[in-house]
Amino acid sequence: MEGTAHSGPAAPRAGREPLGRSTVLALVALSLAAFLIANDFTALAVALPIMERELDADVSTVQWVINAYALVFGVLIVPAGRLADMLGRRRMFFVGAAIFSVFSTIAGAAPTVELLIAGRALMAIGGALMWPAVLGLMYQVLPESRRSLAGPLVLGVCGIGNAVGPLLGGILTQEASWRWVLLINLPIAAAACFVTLRNVPADTPEGGGERIDYKGVAALTVGLVALLFALDQAPVWGWGDPRVLGLLAVCVLGLAAFGLVERGAGPGALIPSDVARNRTFTACCLAVLLMSATFFAILLYVPQIMQKLKDFSAIDSGLGFLPFMLVYSVFAFSAGPLYDRFGGRVLLVVGGALLPVGLLLLSLVSADSGFVALIPGMIVAGVGVGLFYSTITTVAITALESSRASLAGGLVYMFQVAGGSIGLGLTTTIFTAASLSRVRGEGVADGLSPGQEHAVAELLSGTENGQQLARDFPNIVGELQEVARHAFVDGVHLALRVDTALALAGFVVVLLFIGRRRPGLRPTEPVDRPVTASA
Repeated sequence: MEGTAHSGPAAPRAGREPLGRSTVLALVALSLAAFLIANDFTALAVALPIMERELDADVSTVQWVINAYALVFGVLIVPAGRLADMLGRRRMFFVGAAIFSVFSTIAGAAPTVELLIAGRALMAIGGALMWPAVLGLMYQVLPESRRSLAGPLVLGVCGIGNAVGPLLGGILTQEASWRWVLLINLPIAAAACFVTLRNVPADTPEGGGERIDYKGVAALTVGLVALLFALDQAPVWGWGDPRVLGLLAVCVLGLAAFGLVERGAGPGALIPSDVARNRTFTACCLAVLLMSATFFAILLYVPQIMQKLKDFSAIDSGLGFLPFMLVYSVFAFSAGPLYDRFGGRVLLVVGGALLPVGLLLLSLVSADSGFVALIPGMIVAGVGVGLFYSTITTVAITALESSRASLAGGLVYMFQVAGGSIGLGLTTTIFTAASLSRVRGEGVADGLSPGQEHAVAELLSGTENGQQLARDFPNIVGELQEVARHAFVDGVHLALRVDTALALAGFVVVLLFIGRRRPGLRPTEPVDRPVTASA
């Protein structure tokens, strides 16, 4: 019986091979790569307000630092997995790591926000190529009797990377510069590649018959980027501006082209027809799409609230963000055993209900509220995010044939990132419009030009435009700063409440279409949970 006391050293469990030094080193190197990818989703969140000041940008621009990375990563994750099968996982790991490292360095040294955003988007290509390769190589290096370690190891590393990302980002930003959050990727990735080269044997490509849906990927990317850019510029140019209308037209054409391409792509389609016809899987993807603005909005706006309204430093913001990230990580890890005990529908209903509640609580924070007012919303949202995303992935994957498990996991993650990116773009548009509306409604702003009205919000971040406004109106700068604070709060309130409505719509999809007729696996049945990237 396991657990019986022994007088000598514990013997290896029967049937399990011990891990050799080379295997352990390979696992450490691959775990380090997984940590880098996961950490890069959250580490820069607390640095965004400082980026605004140093790069003379506003919130609607710096949100692309998160959005560009996430959107490209999410769209490419499925074709990257197919490339790893076609060309070899180790080869794609090295190619991805090289792209990731080079463009991390370019982004870290970027003199302008535009170059930074471009570097982040190109970094994501490398991250997307690395991610499925890391998963495959972990299974490859482990002996067959120990391969069950691979999934929990990757999930654990990614959870830690996500959780400590804001704190690490805060420490590097305050003690050195936000640029080091990006520059440090180069030596770490180089070390991971060196160890992998020495300890992971080359694999034989297994998917010679695979096809990549390049046209579908291109059409989807064009459509989504056009939509996000239209949302970004609409508050500045106006919704009736020909440029905004043109971008929206490009979005419609891109998404329509994606639908047409998918119909004719056959088995190589980004979303194969048999997968699209599965009602449970489709409902899961729709629920994820609607829910995913939650995580991105919290990632962007909670550090903004801490630094612009509470005068937190970057490190303090990282520490202040821990209630959300730690609770999210704990419940993400706990979701597996809870799934086995209660089933998927219960966890989806609980997690799906808590997400909008958490956002609503965060939207009640006022300009004069203390930090403690943020904690209930962060904890409730953290529980919801942790339960919902881990469970929805398992439910979606088990709705399809087991041979579709990897594809299904990648598609769910693609919808998660696409929904988060679109939601963040919409959220930022609403935030900007609501903030400007508050500024224009204040008597003290009556004599300001449109450009100066936009600059009021930048008084909080200390950009050049904000500083120039303070120099131009020294007699009322105190009043303008107070207007900026209340305008910021108005923007956050409305933006988070729109995200609450989207999350409620996702909750309705869960209630009506997931698990009602087909409750899925019984709690007593074992579940092999495929691993997907954390966001």
